[in-house]
Amino acid sequence: MAYFNLTDSINLLTKLTPRRFWNAAKVYCSYQLSLLTGKPIQWGYPISISFEPTTSCNLRCPECPSGLREFTRPTGMLHPDFFKQTINDIYKDLLYLIFYFQGEPYLNPNFLDMVTYAHQKGIYTATSTNAHYLTDDNAKKTVESGLDRLIISIDGTTQDVYEQYRVGGNLHKVLEGARNIVKWKKALNSNTPFVFFQFLVVKPNEHQIDAIKKIGAEVGVDQVRFKTAQVYDYENDPNQLIPTNNKYSRYKKNSDGNMVVKSGLKNHCWKLWHANVITWDGLVVPCCFDKDAMHQLGNLSTQSFKETWNNSNYQQFRKELMNSRKNIDICANCSEGLSVWEE
Repeated sequence: MAYFNLTDSINLLTKLTPRRFWNAAKVYCSYQLSLLTGKPIQWGYPISISFEPTTSCNLRCPECPSGLREFTRPTGMLHPDFFKQTINDIYKDLLYLIFYFQGEPYLNPNFLDMVTYAHQKGIYTATSTNAHYLTDDNAKKTVESGLDRLIISIDGTTQDVYEQYRVGGNLHKVLEGARNIVKWKKALNSNTPFVFFQFLVVKPNEHQIDAIKKIGAEVGVDQVRFKTAQVYDYENDPNQLIPTNNKYSRYKKNSDGNMVVKSGLKNHCWKLWHANVITWDGLVVPCCFDKDAMHQLGNLSTQSFKETWNNSNYQQFRKELMNSRKNIDICANCSEGLSVWEE
């Protein structure tokens, strides 16, 4: 059951200007019309985008291209001038901005300055962090930046379990960082950011689900969220990550005893109508499952965002998705609708 937070919801609604509401209505109506006709129709601009601060990361997580250092695309940092230029083009229609794709956002030295800039444009801002850089000073600056949502990845309640997935990580630092944020929210009398622990449920940590709820309450975060894990080779699961509790798995065994994705891969996807991802160097890709930017729908060094959103590459990708989504490689492991929320 989804956990509803009134303060956070009201905060999001305060960002909804008449223009943003009208844009969201156009996007939603065009998606519904596409479902009815079986043909891709796109009105309006994205309601939400993800902007990648960096591909660099301090950890070595076993199912993450950034952690494994297995990218085929370059590693780098989002430049604030490029970020501002893009935001200036789309902020009047944009409601929600996620400062995350791959990598650890706080490794970009300009990260919080960019958050502040988006906040000043009235956009709801969110990020996801492994919390190793939430020092007392950074925690204070985070609250002052106006960041609306902070997701803290914490995949174990003891160091030995935590480091099985967050390889190279230090659980003490994560908890200390979370406490720093909670402290500065209180000290600055701020309702933001809305802070939650995100617990990626895998086989080594599934026995700690109750324990992370207790730790979340002790630290004072606003919510604990449980997320299903993406496993690239889910048929064989070489790292033994798929949990035994089916509720927290993206996968299930079919009648032949083979592992398959639960979502079923129907020929539609709301994300392709209302959201997208921009890499640190300006590549526009369909969604967060295209981690290596293999499906480049545009390049903001040669086209504006608004030109890209309606270009021939985007139109063709939406058409292919509605005709045969199962044949698109990045859709094969899609978890749409499979996140599990609990208080």
